[in-house]
Amino acid sequence: MSTNDKIQPASIMGPTGEPLTLDDLPPSNTKRWVVRRKAEVVAAVRGGLLSLEEACKKYTLSVEEFLSWQRAIDNDGLMGLRVTRVQDYRSNNSSAANS
Repeated sequence: MSTNDKIQPASIMGPTGEPLTLDDLPPSNTKRWVVRRKAEVVAAVRGGLLSLEEACKKYTLSVEEFLSWQRAIDNDGLMGLRVTRVQDYRSNNSSAANS
């Protein structure tokens, strides 16, 4: 095994406390990103089921969009994921403009 090989877990603890596997993740063509789906993708990356790069490619996400989901969970738990991209963008720009 080379140093670049990684051990990928078969399952991790999902955001609802249930086991989460690659098969449980949202389909790659997901268009409607509800809180649960976002939380599952963040949990999958954090738990090592997917790399950040794999998640962004699979779901056509920008790194910044994924990181905003991660920040929302860290700051406000799952309810933080209810913030839309437009609201997040506006609040970030408003605080920058008021500085």
